[in-house]
Amino acid sequence: MIEARNINKSFDNIQVLHDININFEQGKQNLIIGQSGSGKTVLLKCLVGLFEPDNGQVLFDDRDFTAMNLSKRKNIRKEIGMLFQGSALFDSMTVMENVIFPLLMFSDMSKEEQIERANFCIERVGLSGAHNKLPSEISGGMQKRAAIARAISLNPKYLFCDEPNSGLDPKTGVLIDQLIEEITREFQITTIINTHDMNSVLEHGDKINYIYQGKLWWQGNKDEFLATENAELQDFIYSTEILKRLKPKR
Repeated sequence: MIEARNINKSFDNIQVLHDININFEQGKQNLIIGQSGSGKTVLLKCLVGLFEPDNGQVLFDDRDFTAMNLSKRKNIRKEIGMLFQGSALFDSMTVMENVIFPLLMFSDMSKEEQIERANFCIERVGLSGAHNKLPSEISGGMQKRAAIARAISLNPKYLFCDEPNSGLDPKTGVLIDQLIEEITREFQITTIINTHDMNSVLEHGDKINYIYQGKLWWQGNKDEFLATENAELQDFIYSTEILKRLKPKR
């Protein structure tokens, strides 16, 4: 579990996050949603240490990440997997080399153990036969799968996903959502997903955290999402003509 306690963050005297308190649960997909500029990306970066909160705490299984020095933080980071918005694969490396890279950097595995682990991860995400292909030689959906394989190569306790469906067609996006859910439950990972994709929210939102103007404005799950009476969240949900047709009559 990851806990955010009273997280505040400002830039140039403009407060972006206001006293954010959230528990992100193990074995579940914890979603962060909100409009552009709401602060959800800043929150994600505070959780992984890319930004330092002005005050508050981030705890990884009761370990205060914000109070740690760089050496101790490095040990926590070994337990974190990151899935970046654009996959962020190394263009000059094959799929296998991309997946092995974190193992080279952060593990004491032998070369044989690294290859065995990378093979397992590549097979687990359904990329059999793509080991020796470059990112430019595979589709966007396959690139995302390769990025997931790399993110889980160190067998992380915590997985952070920034807009995992970005740039994908709807069908491929659904498959990526399903894969992340399977991995989350199979390995009991604490998964945090920053997303604006409504299908992801409605199908996979075990715990949904809606950020509005830098504040935690609503929490719930996918079953409660469409039934909310929170006015700001309703405006966010039913912002398109298609979704307006789903709005319940009151």
